[in-house]
Amino acid sequence: MSAGTLICVPSMNDLVRQHTDLDDSDLEWLHLLVSEWQLLSDLSFADLVLWVPTSDGTRYVSVAQMRPNTGPTSYQDDMVGHLVPRGRRPMLDAALDEGRIVREGDPEWREEVPVRVESIPVRRAGRVLGVIARNTNLLTVRTPSRLELTYLQSASDLAQMIAAGSFPFPSEQVDMDASPRVGDGLIRLDAEGVVQYASPNALSAYHRLGLAADLVGHHLGSVSAELAPSRTKSHEALVTVAGGKAPRETEIEGNGGVIQLRAIPLSPKGTHNGSLVLLRDVTELRRRERELITKDATIREIHHRVKNNLQTVAALLRLQARRMDSDKGREALEEAVRRVGSIAIVHETLSQNLDECVEFDEIADRVLAMVAEISPGRVTARRRGRFGILTAEVATPLSMVLTELLQNALEHGFGPGEQGTVEVAAERRGPKLGIAVRDDGRGLPAEFDPQRAGNLGLQIVRTLVVGELGGTFDMVPAEERGTKVVLELPLEG
Repeated sequence: MSAGTLICVPSMNDLVRQHTDLDDSDLEWLHLLVSEWQLLSDLSFADLVLWVPTSDGTRYVSVAQMRPNTGPTSYQDDMVGHLVPRGRRPMLDAALDEGRIVREGDPEWREEVPVRVESIPVRRAGRVLGVIARNTNLLTVRTPSRLELTYLQSASDLAQMIAAGSFPFPSEQVDMDASPRVGDGLIRLDAEGVVQYASPNALSAYHRLGLAADLVGHHLGSVSAELAPSRTKSHEALVTVAGGKAPRETEIEGNGGVIQLRAIPLSPKGTHNGSLVLLRDVTELRRRERELITKDATIREIHHRVKNNLQTVAALLRLQARRMDSDKGREALEEAVRRVGSIAIVHETLSQNLDECVEFDEIADRVLAMVAEISPGRVTARRRGRFGILTAEVATPLSMVLTELLQNALEHGFGPGEQGTVEVAAERRGPKLGIAVRDDGRGLPAEFDPQRAGNLGLQIVRTLVVGELGGTFDMVPAEERGTKVVLELPLEG
C-alpha cells in the first residue's frame, strides 16, 4: 500500500448495524460509554477495545478502540472492524457468558511486549451488550506511586460499575472536549466527601484559589464553598458537586482563580463508597474569554455610536437642505444625506454582530429602499442574487458604491414623469463578487467615457471600486435598453 493510500475506518454505527442485533437504544448506550472511556483508559494505563458479538453468535466484531494518554499503547495497529471467532479468546467468552470481569490468565506477548489482558462486560438494563478488552503494556511496569495506585483503584471501581450497568450516567452527559481529564488534576474522596488523595495538579489548582493547607483529610465540598467568596457556605449545589455526591460539573472562582470540577460518584458494588473528582485550572482560559467578550462589546458599542453620530449628521444636513433656496444646493445636500445614510446602515448592522462581518443582502435592500425615495411610485428598485457575508472593510465602501450607482440611475436614467426599473444583481464566483446595476432608462449619452466622464457620484464609485476595493468598473449600454454598470470585486487576498 502506498503512503498516499487512504484507509477508511468504518464507524461504530455501521459495524453494529451490519454485524449485530443491537437496537438503537443499545447503540446509544455504547456511544455514551465510548464518549466517557478515555477516563477508564487513562486511569488504567491501558488500551481498550470494545467487542460486540455478531448476530449469529459465532464471532466478535471490534467496534471502538481507545489508547491511553498516561502510558504506552499495547496496539500499534487499529483494531476497529476486526472479526474474531468465538472460542479464540476465552476471556471474551467468559465475560460475555458469565457477566463478570475476567482477569485470569498469563500475560500475552505481542511483538516482544508482555501485555496483561482483562475482559469487562458491558451491561445495560440487565443484558450484556459486549465486552471491553483492557490491554496493559507491562514493559514499563514499575513499583506504583500513590498517584498510580489511586488511578488503578479508581479504574477498578469504574470497571465494576460498567459491568453492573451503573456507568456511564445517561442523565449527565458531558462535553468531553471541554471537561477536565485525568492528567489535569484528580482528587479521590471517601463516601463522606473527605479527600483521601489529591494529585499535585489538583493541589496546585486549589492553591490558586487561596488554599494554604493540604486537602487530604478535609471535606472537599466545605473547603470549596469557603474558597468561593461569591457563594455562601450553605450553597447546596457547590457542596454537593464538590463533595462528590452528584455526577455533575461546576466551576469555583475565588482569589482571582477559576477551577473547573467534574464529580464522578463511585459505587462499584452498588453502594456509594467514594467519588472521583477531576479538575483543571481554567483561570487563564476564562480571563481570555472575558477579554474577548469585553472587546466584542466595545466594538459593538463603537459601531452603535458611529451609527448614531452619522444619523445626527444626516439629520443636520437634511435640516439645512430644507432651508436652501437654491435647487442645486438642496439636491447636493440630499445626496450627501444618502451617502452618510448608507454608511450608517453598515455600522448599524455591525453593532448587532459579534464579528466584523455582515450579511450584505440586508444592507443592499435597505440602500435600495433609501435611494428609491428619490422617485417614489415611478421607478421600481429590486435585487437579484446574493451578496452573502462580507467583511466590514468591503461592506462599507460597497454600500457607498451602490448608493451612488442607484442614485445616478434614478436621477439621470429617467426624466420627469417617466417610469421604469432598476435592478441590482449579485453573483459570487469563487474568490470574486460580480455585481451588475441595470436600468431600462434613456441610456448613455453618445461618446460617453465612464472611466473619465461623469459627475461626482461616478468619481466616487471609481475611486472606491478601483482604489479601495481593488476591483474593476465599467459602464455600458444594457442589452435591450438603458444602462448597465458592471463591477467585479476580489473577496480574498
